[in-house]
Amino acid sequence: MKFLTLIAIVALVWLVGLFAFADRVRNLTPADEPGRADAIVALTGPSAERVNVAVRLLEQGKGRRLLISGVNREVRRQELRALTPGSNRLFNCCVDLGFEAEDTSGNAREIAAWAETKGYDSLIVVTSDYHMPRSLVEIRAAAPGVTLTPYAVSTPSLDDSRWWRAAVTARRMTLEYMKYLAALTRAGVHRLTADDAAATDSDAAATEASPA
Repeated sequence: MKFLTLIAIVALVWLVGLFAFADRVRNLTPADEPGRADAIVALTGPSAERVNVAVRLLEQGKGRRLLISGVNREVRRQELRALTPGSNRLFNCCVDLGFEAEDTSGNAREIAAWAETKGYDSLIVVTSDYHMPRSLVEIRAAAPGVTLTPYAVSTPSLDDSRWWRAAVTARRMTLEYMKYLAALTRAGVHRLTADDAAATDSDAAATEASPA
């Protein structure tokens, strides 16, 4: 009986968390006007809208450069340029393409490496609303010293407060919630591991510094 009660409590907590997550996603748009950052990063997705929004922010001077992360290796620069608004000059001078990332964790590593190489300390992150919470967790874990400003792109099908009534939107929100929980778990484990390693190194240094 106690086991069944525990299962029921866990299920209830999970369900409450899902609806809290969905409410957070829906409140990410319309996005507030971001302040200026060192640069902008866009995580590619099923449509070109994320990239289009990021290019507009670049045109508005919200960042010095733009990284489009997770570009398909078969897509050429001129093909991507043809799908986006803005001037050729700006795209040619100030847009970098990342071809290494195949998932959100890969996006985070690609973004972190790019920001470190360029010496950037603040980024505007552009991705879809449902994808934003997980993206921020992954990028913060990969680049803990970088300040992130989210700029979410709306997913019209998720704007309905009764998203859970339609199988397609319910599945998308639930799947993303599960991925978000997994990302939080990985980030927590990584943080604990890093803290333990730092503590071990500190103890070792103190031991070496102690007189014999």
